[in-house]
Amino acid sequence: MGNYKLLPYGISDYAQVKREGLLLVDKTKYLERMEKAGHFLFLIRPRRFGKSLFLSMMESYYDIEAKDKFGLLFGDTYVGSHPTPERNAYQVLRLDFSKPGGTKDTIEENVNGYLDLMYGDFVSRYAQYYPESYVDEYNKLKSTSDRVNYVHQKFQTNNVKSYLIIDEYDNFTNNVLNQHGEAVYHTMTHAEGFYRDLFKKFKGSFTRILMMGVSPVTMDDVTSGYNIATALTLEKQFNGMLGFSDEEVREIIRYYNEAGAFSLDEEETLRAMRPWYDGYCFSEYANVEGHHVFNTDMVLYYLKSFLLNGEAPDDLIDPNTRTDYAKLDRIVRLDKIEGDRKGVLLEIAQNGYTYGRVKRSFPANQLTDPNMFKSLLFYYGMVTIKGMEEGMPILGIPNNNVREQYFNYLLVEYNKIQPLKVGDLDDVFRFAAYRGQWREMMECICRQYHDTTSVRSLIQGERNLQGFMNALLTLNPYYLTCPEVELNHGYCDFFLMPDLSRYPDIRHSYIIELKYLPMTATDADAEKQWSEAEEQIRGYAQGRMVQQMTRGTQLHLVIAQIKGYDLLKLAKVEPIAQ
Repeated sequence: MGNYKLLPYGISDYAQVKREGLLLVDKTKYLERMEKAGHFLFLIRPRRFGKSLFLSMMESYYDIEAKDKFGLLFGDTYVGSHPTPERNAYQVLRLDFSKPGGTKDTIEENVNGYLDLMYGDFVSRYAQYYPESYVDEYNKLKSTSDRVNYVHQKFQTNNVKSYLIIDEYDNFTNNVLNQHGEAVYHTMTHAEGFYRDLFKKFKGSFTRILMMGVSPVTMDDVTSGYNIATALTLEKQFNGMLGFSDEEVREIIRYYNEAGAFSLDEEETLRAMRPWYDGYCFSEYANVEGHHVFNTDMVLYYLKSFLLNGEAPDDLIDPNTRTDYAKLDRIVRLDKIEGDRKGVLLEIAQNGYTYGRVKRSFPANQLTDPNMFKSLLFYYGMVTIKGMEEGMPILGIPNNNVREQYFNYLLVEYNKIQPLKVGDLDDVFRFAAYRGQWREMMECICRQYHDTTSVRSLIQGERNLQGFMNALLTLNPYYLTCPEVELNHGYCDFFLMPDLSRYPDIRHSYIIELKYLPMTATDADAEKQWSEAEEQIRGYAQGRMVQQMTRGTQLHLVIAQIKGYDLLKLAKVEPIAQ
């Protein structure tokens, strides 16, 4: 194995990445786009998309004190050969508001302490650009507010070009909103609230400002609706600024293949990663096909496992990226405001999508509006733009990583009403995987559906039945449960793809077609539906991709026909002879 660059997994310091010679996906072309977009910018992306590393790169690029290191830091990048006039022209203050925390009684004190630390460091680093008395005069000031105002005033009197970069601008305010309610949050972000007052100080003091976070709620509240910045979040030309494109993932794979670190087939590797890490599109103005991006953290996590162990990770989901049920539950009951947010989550979990326009700006007190809540889910990465239909964006679940979270939420909701006997599924799942006992598995799931009379208010009709089935099938550890995956130019209801990376000795795989009939359906309706299902499922099995994804296992084609709440017919269909 030859020498090769290591992955910067978990590292958000750009200078460290370059200093240690780690592998870096070049995103510097976006710097000139941002300069053209305006002086006061604002961008929202979900967690683990590389925001902190990007902002660290910006700090290195614009910092006047890093001018002598430009070749080392940017010589092999796009901006290294296409520098902008703003290169290394600023005194840069970078703040990370995930650092201060505390209770509702201590948060203001902690934020002020953090500002004292960061502004004090700023004064020391750039003291040479000011009169000799600069540092001493700063240190004599007693309050945080006075110190901040002093630094900002010196920008004006000394004609300083200054750049403010804020990471996680909404981190502690979101925590306050979740944990302490809207009243405490409102005190901080409205009228003379200390956080609102801080943003007033920022505005008009810095030459350029860029803020990043995960939600636009705080920005709307502290600035009365974006009068401080141009929002880049939904703009087409910034869709791929964070996250990895298809080609960027391919470039990483090619690099390690050529370096001898591993030997992975590009198409096969992308095919394995896409269902779990891909699928995000952040602009309704982008053509979704070709503009989707991968979660940055997840790609690095997956490929790092090949570098260390020569194989895919046992758990395809990086524990650091999991939004656990508790966090999703906090979003649902955000500030304990009443509203139909739970209904929105159920709709998405059961249907896989919803319709709605993403709102660029909305205050916390509008989160009772289900349409606003859909936008919040978009900003959290829980839904993404999947396309347009009759001028309305389709907001869908981006990948299996997020889909699991919805199904776990569904199971919790079902269990609140009537406990499910999920323990009964352990053996039937194992026997289906290793012994091919498909009938026992399907009968057990259908029996759960039939017996959950108390949750029928949540399960009405075919789409909701699929959501219920999906929630149970997701508990199967032996398969990657892929709902409505495209197989041979059609969409099957369930494809149980064997997880051969964790269970290489699995012997059986499944395509399951679920058909629902209302109680009023006739025998003729049932017969016609069954014939159509047989033709569909045999067609799905003909796809070359199916053979690749079920390699070495026996593929079973199973149809379950349910009328009302009863299993009407269950049978295995033989594939078309090759």
